Amino acid sequence: MRQSTQVRRRTLFEEALDAIRHDFGNQNLSLGDVAHTIATSRRQLQRVLSEHGTSFRAELQRVRMVRAAQLLRDNTLPVSTVARAVGYRQAAQFSKAFRRHYGQPPSAVRRTLPPQRVAA
Repeated sequence: MRQSTQVRRRTLFEEALDAIRHDFGNQNLSLGDVAHTIATSRRQLQRVLSEHGTSFRAELQRVRMVRAAQLLRDNTLPVSTVARAVGYRQAAQFSKAFRRHYGQPPSAVRRTLPPQRVAA
């Protein structure tokens, strides 16, 4: 692979991650939306993500879970509010995803984290 191709694919990857980080709260965010935002095709974006050992869904999930953990540090936010803030329609759906990602429910993580104010 030519170096210019490598640079372009690395740039696409970084742009895709930025787009996901920017719009992760959108419940309907799709691979096509991100591809459109960074002016590439869905297939090319899939290929670039795959070359970096990940997928659109995996990156979206990772970004959402990291932000959710940050928001849970603020003990004043209900889990349902955190769920909506990170792109889930239902708190139960969010709790299941959070448990799968971190190995414990949001309520357990909240009890183990020191309270901090985090901007939503």
